[in-house]
Amino acid sequence: MMEPGKKGLRDQIVTCLPNLRAFARSICKNPARADDLVQDTIVKALANLDSFREGTNLVAWLFTILRNHYYTELRNRRREVEDADGAHAARLVSQPGQISKLEMRDFHSALANLSDEQREALVLVGGSGFSYEEAASICGCAVGTIKSRVNRARARLSELLDPDQTEIFEAEGVDDQACPNGRKMPAVNG
Repeated sequence: MMEPGKKGLRDQIVTCLPNLRAFARSICKNPARADDLVQDTIVKALANLDSFREGTNLVAWLFTILRNHYYTELRNRRREVEDADGAHAARLVSQPGQISKLEMRDFHSALANLSDEQREALVLVGGSGFSYEEAASICGCAVGTIKSRVNRARARLSELLDPDQTEIFEAEGVDDQACPNGRKMPAVNG
């Protein structure tokens, strides 16, 4: 059973609702938000009814709760960024760099395992963007030699970077061709 004084206090709170609502609308200028603010104020007031001192101004107490709650929310919102679609959060995310660093390290290691001629041809054509003719002129050899070196360099890099790739070529029955170092390499058209 409710204490008689508490029931009377609750009835007084109900009579203050129109004034609280008007005050809430005046400070936040949004009717829906004002209703939420009044509801939050009533919930807080009822939860803290024991802290209200008899003989003090109930309306002032409720207005103080409403005002403090409003400004607390306002301060908290300044620190928040509305991001309904997640676009802002996506810009803040940094992708992990470990994998790309490891891949680059593996690539440098594989490139270093190529013969000097293959590495030179691949860097000129694939890395620097020279045509086969320009690369042949730089290296002082025939265009066909550069094409062959680039082809074998790509195949060797593929083998070094993805050893399972050679098994796929063999499983598919792709013809292998002998490399100058005596190893079998998958034929790569290009």
